[in-house]
Amino acid sequence: METNMGTMTHAAARLAFSKAIDVVLKDVDKNREEAIVKIVDLMQKYMGDEKLDLDYDNIRKMIRDKDGAFNKYINKVLDEIDPHVLKTAALNLGYEAFFHGTKTIRKMREVHQCNVPWLILMDPTSACNLHCTGCWAAEYGNKLNLTFDEMDNLIKQGKELGIYLYMFTGGEPLVRKADIIKLCEKHNDCAFLAYTNGTLVDEAFCNEMLRVGNLYLAISLEGFEAVNDLRRGDGVYGKVMHAMDLLKENGLIFGTSICYTSKNIETVTSDEFVDLMVDKGCRYAFYFHYMPVGNDAAVDLLPTVEQRTYMRTRVREIRKLTTGKGLFTMDFQNDGEFVGGCIAGGRNYFHINANGDAEPCVFIHYSGANIRTHSLLEILHQPLFMAYRDNQPFNENHLRPCPMLENPEILQRMVKETGAKSTDLQSPESVEHLCGKCEQYAKNWQPRADELWAQTPKVEHSYENYKKRD
Repeated sequence: METNMGTMTHAAARLAFSKAIDVVLKDVDKNREEAIVKIVDLMQKYMGDEKLDLDYDNIRKMIRDKDGAFNKYINKVLDEIDPHVLKTAALNLGYEAFFHGTKTIRKMREVHQCNVPWLILMDPTSACNLHCTGCWAAEYGNKLNLTFDEMDNLIKQGKELGIYLYMFTGGEPLVRKADIIKLCEKHNDCAFLAYTNGTLVDEAFCNEMLRVGNLYLAISLEGFEAVNDLRRGDGVYGKVMHAMDLLKENGLIFGTSICYTSKNIETVTSDEFVDLMVDKGCRYAFYFHYMPVGNDAAVDLLPTVEQRTYMRTRVREIRKLTTGKGLFTMDFQNDGEFVGGCIAGGRNYFHINANGDAEPCVFIHYSGANIRTHSLLEILHQPLFMAYRDNQPFNENHLRPCPMLENPEILQRMVKETGAKSTDLQSPESVEHLCGKCEQYAKNWQPRADELWAQTPKVEHSYENYKKRD
């Protein structure tokens, strides 16, 4: 293609990507690897001189390596995912969010001199059809909701800044499944993902997901049946397995969301568990380090130093693109080196709770702005978010990324200096109490983290979108 992709209009570039994807889907029984390589060529032309942490030549090599995990992963996706869903994901998540969005967001950061995120996480509701032991989301009660118009307006504002990826949590977001589908339909150029317990997934909802094509799920699991149902309730594990079967049968994109603790860390990373997820059709797994949020949080669930060290190694083994398991795994606490440390405070994401409060992180329940009284840009300029921007990275060692868990003195200082208030309407927790629970953990982890970081090759990433310091 001779066209200068770097200067094409947004609509023309999307059309070019759409046609290239059509070629791949049309020729799935022919030389699909070479068709996919052509899309990589198109990506490289479109991004031009834009700095990305992508080795295009190595990507082409892995696509062509028929014995490699990446090649097998791609071919499995092409064989099992519905063509409409696959094309919509490539256009909305790939072209709009990653390529066009990245270009636009970087410009907007310069224009507005604040963090502009790549995605926004919001809670449509605090209601849930389950009441899991220790769930901090449930502490908000079950009567808080964002209206459809509030979520719609936020997405409209977000797209003007280049934000094309939106995630839902709660509560249980699928309590609001009709409004979520309506948002997917209206904003058919965006990608949406819902963190869900999976129990409300049925055939009718799968049909709606197929129709819109731009909604993906991350289903929560704690481990196998006995452990999972002990926390979530009898029969929930079976319902989750059934939901995964329905989603796979309908060719939909989904994965799993796993909170790892001192009690379940070995189970949820075991070969048996990972193989089950792959067989069920999961494409990704979000691993979340347990955070002691809430006045009644159990500190003994924090992983030990040895467990966290194991987790760092194990997640990388599972996702390795040459010899991995065929499940793309992410662990934000241990993958800090790939995203430049903490991504919260609007740097790459922030959270809006069901009361409309804009929080820097889903685990940091403090705020100075609300979507009902502030525009998106005003939220991104709120003092707490600007303090995040001014202080990121919170640690040059990206294995100690969080201002709460590994650097608790920093979150305390930022909350005090900015006057941010607790957003927990049920049982407000002081920042001193929250961070006090992390002090010993941070002290224990520091020596091992520093040892591991000293062994890690240092690479400057394009993700390191920090405020330029004098």
